[in-house]
Amino acid sequence: MPYVMIEHKVANYAKWKRGVKAFAKHRKASGEKCFYACRGSKNPNDILVWCEWSTTAKLKKFMNSKELKAAMKNAGVVGKPTVSIWNGLEVLSVK
Repeated sequence: MPYVMIEHKVANYAKWKRGVKAFAKHRKASGEKCFYACRGSKNPNDILVWCEWSTTAKLKKFMNSKELKAAMKNAGVVGKPTVSIWNGLEVLSVK
């Protein structure tokens, strides 16, 4: 499964979170399997998002969509996000 990691700043976390939740059905319909978000320890408006997708093609199509750009703007994302795509995830936790 492909993954995307996105780092960005938001103007207001609560507003951003509402926007993320409002856009959830569209993300799922586009091929997203899961969505995780972390807040920065020094600045809680610094956000790290980690998502799993059904296919790399669907992930790339979504990341380039005008709907995503509009949703990010409406949610208060500040500046240009840093985006990286990853292939697979290996769990190395001790059991």
